[in-house]
Amino acid sequence: MPDPGNESSALTTQPRAGAQPASDAVRIDEVRVLDGPNLYFSRPAIKVVLHLPGYLELKRPAAEELARRVGLRSARPGKRGTALRQRFVMRLLRTVMRRLGTEIGAGRLGVRVRAGQTVEQVVVAFPWIHRGRAKVAGEQLGVVMTELLDSSRRPDELIEKAAAVILAAPDGPGPSVLTPTVPVASVTGTNGKTTTTRLMAHMCMAAGLTTAWSSTDGIVVMGETVEEGDYSGPAGARGVLETPGLDIGILETARGGMLLKGMGVTANDVSVVTNVSADHLGLQGIDTLDQLAEVKAIVTTVTKPQGWVVLNGDDPRVWAMHFGIKAKPWAFSLDPASPALWESINAGGRGITVLDGEIVVLSPNGDPDRLVKVVDVPMTLSGLSRNNIANALAGAAAALGLGVPRSAVVEGLRTFAPDPEHNWGRLNTYTLPLPDGAGTATVIMDMAHNEAGLDALLEVARGLAAPGGAVRLGLGCAGDRADEAIVAMGEIAGRGAEEVVLKVAEHYLRGRRPEELLNLFREGLATVGVLDVPAHDTELAALQALVAHALDGDVIALMCHAERTEVDGWVRGQGGTVDDARTIRRKVVAGRGEHELEGEIAALWTMDDAQARVEAAQALVDDHPADARLVFELAGAWDALGDERCAIGLYEQALTGGLREPHRHLAQLQLASSLRVVGRAEEALAVLDEVLATRPHSTAALVLCALAQADLGRERQAVADLVRGTLEATTDVDTQAYRRALRAYADELAPATD
Repeated sequence: MPDPGNESSALTTQPRAGAQPASDAVRIDEVRVLDGPNLYFSRPAIKVVLHLPGYLELKRPAAEELARRVGLRSARPGKRGTALRQRFVMRLLRTVMRRLGTEIGAGRLGVRVRAGQTVEQVVVAFPWIHRGRAKVAGEQLGVVMTELLDSSRRPDELIEKAAAVILAAPDGPGPSVLTPTVPVASVTGTNGKTTTTRLMAHMCMAAGLTTAWSSTDGIVVMGETVEEGDYSGPAGARGVLETPGLDIGILETARGGMLLKGMGVTANDVSVVTNVSADHLGLQGIDTLDQLAEVKAIVTTVTKPQGWVVLNGDDPRVWAMHFGIKAKPWAFSLDPASPALWESINAGGRGITVLDGEIVVLSPNGDPDRLVKVVDVPMTLSGLSRNNIANALAGAAAALGLGVPRSAVVEGLRTFAPDPEHNWGRLNTYTLPLPDGAGTATVIMDMAHNEAGLDALLEVARGLAAPGGAVRLGLGCAGDRADEAIVAMGEIAGRGAEEVVLKVAEHYLRGRRPEELLNLFREGLATVGVLDVPAHDTELAALQALVAHALDGDVIALMCHAERTEVDGWVRGQGGTVDDARTIRRKVVAGRGEHELEGEIAALWTMDDAQARVEAAQALVDDHPADARLVFELAGAWDALGDERCAIGLYEQALTGGLREPHRHLAQLQLASSLRVVGRAEEALAVLDEVLATRPHSTAALVLCALAQADLGRERQAVADLVRGTLEATTDVDTQAYRRALRAYADELAPATD
């Protein structure tokens, strides 16, 4: 008999001598105690996983006779080894377990039976009160099923015998699941759980409430970590709810804890499901997205009727969960026309979405409640991160559902930043000076641990890159992902980044060999033509390798799981700084080829008074003295006023100050033009050579070069260069027809230097 103190046990039962089947006809793979609400019941349950080849191989007449002996009427066993035979065995198990429950005085015992991962496997679950007896009951089910295969044994006798063993077992302790005495929210989903949990806690603290929360990073009380580690299961719930003076608790609730132990609380006031996407499939009997969604839905089934279930209306699997809830629905969606929003409202619930760039709450009666502009919510990275917009919607809805004052929710949205202080390891964004004054790059450190997370990280990285800037990715994940998921991440990385390096986190290999993991990534990368990808033994080494290749305006995105502290320390040690909301917004706008003051800049060039334009441009520079784009506009204003000498110094200041495309080459062209005007044609030619090195077909640069050559008395050379440049740049059919002759004329004027 297994130790009754174990959470799960395995038991193999053999048939009696003379029984029909061969050995190992019935095997119990697992007897697991689920202390809280679970996949099968909203109360503690025992899960028994049985391997039943003896029943799958019974001849049909023997199976029919066995059904009659047990009292199973109208049974159709089906052919041996088929799924239909498995369904017959499931009915048989349910009948036997219920009869066993009646025999021990449990009345009409609730029994749930499910198909396992093979036709020979079946899962049985039933509720329990006393741990010791419940585990023995699970084990005795295997004993009874084994001995039933002996056609000489009477089912009544076997069930009575098993019941006696169960009743003789010690009661054992009762369930350890807690019943909260303060408002509690449970947050689950594939991605965004930790961010949403932290955001909600931030809002609660903004309201002056004593708040504790648990997540994959630990147990935190009022912003102070009291226990480090993965506390996204029942242990985290206990740690949170035992906090002295607690006003509100927020529990990140991961699939693993719910499958292995059940939820840590009997009920919650608010539940949140962020999304369901491929992650950890193939583990613990969960092989499909639909099965994963069923697990995530557990948190919604125990939400109090007067509470709120906050569901992602853009995820069909998540929104479908509203059919099984007792509480009120609260849909969140990035699409204000989403049907889920209206379904939620029509069911007496609420909705939350983005309308005209603002986060708004929708209710059955009344106008939309406008909370805050999306660009004023730092965690959204000025609206760049769609995932974090969704997390902001979910967190705001859940906090309001918990009764947090509206003002505190708005304050929380305005002040919760994607930085190490508020959301450690999730889209933490830095500005890193490159060696030898070569400009700056952006570094993003993110937990991204699956395909959806990697997609979201690359989307943000691309949005933060300067025009023409590259995305460089440090790729890696935990070893317990399915092979096809790792290959898929390699393909996503190859499509989304200009440079990829692989990294290994030893602590997260989880049974895989490093080379096996790396080869799967390389397989995915190769499908999109990315070959010879180097690998590094640490996350920090991967980052350093990417920084060595980075150019001004590039973004380095690191999937960081094990070395966040080391990476953060190294970046800061190189002079890197954490980006604040204003810096992030400036990068997002610049990534679109715009400026955060684009409206003010445009207004400059609507002015008719050139002197007033200079004064307005100077005021902008005075307010933002290190902004190269504004210095460039000021130079243009002086140029338009006719003061080329003043303009020249400002153009040079803008270029040395890091002015980027699409304005950098324009500044060079205008600088060259001004240098010509003041008689510095040789210097103008040098500047134009820089432009033509990267834009060889720039007509403006070719014309200015010709004019500068003419200024220097090199008219024949000017004409020749202009003809050659025009031949290279034009697509005119007539010109192309005379290409050889025109080229010869140019060579007569001045021999080609190329």
